[in-house]
Amino acid sequence: MTQGRIYLLRHGETEWSLTGRHTSYTDLSLIEQGRRGAASAGELLTDVRGPDAPPFVLALCSPRRRATETAELAGLSPTIDERLVEWNYGEYEGLTTPEIRKTVPGWLLWNDPTPGGETAEQVAARADGVLADCRAELDKGDVVLIGHGHFSRVITARWLGLPASAGIGFKLDAGGLNVLGDERGEPRLDHVNLIEVGKV
Repeated sequence: MTQGRIYLLRHGETEWSLTGRHTSYTDLSLIEQGRRGAASAGELLTDVRGPDAPPFVLALCSPRRRATETAELAGLSPTIDERLVEWNYGEYEGLTTPEIRKTVPGWLLWNDPTPGGETAEQVAARADGVLADCRAELDKGDVVLIGHGHFSRVITARWLGLPASAGIGFKLDAGGLNVLGDERGEPRLDHVNLIEVGKV
């Protein structure tokens, strides 16, 4: 049985996330709404963990600007970890799902190829590596990972022993928080898509 939990914080809103454009390697800044959401995410972390919670024993962040800005506004000082970048969408970078479906009817990220990008299996392997490092620290306390929507949903799925494609079942909005825990040593999902209501 572990003592700590894993907190998955998705970056705040960007112009592309607001319009549903797939954003992996494009390095966007937060829009004003996203900056407000990131600041309130810091308050949410305090609310969920409790005001007397000790510092995170491990804090990792994607190198993308939208993630590092979120971390700063949320009052976090993480270590940059390249493994936390978003799923690489390859040729579909910057496109919305409806745009992709004009040429690939019924396309769904979780099940279908992304030409020039990553497969679900490759993303799952990245997630497994991150989780292995997290598990090594959880006996000391809580871990926070600041990153992206699809990759954080894959981490959620892999924590539960599910394939990457199961990430479709776990919502995580911009500025949202998922919390991974355990019950008597068995992985458990404690919270999905927590948002500081009224402050975003």
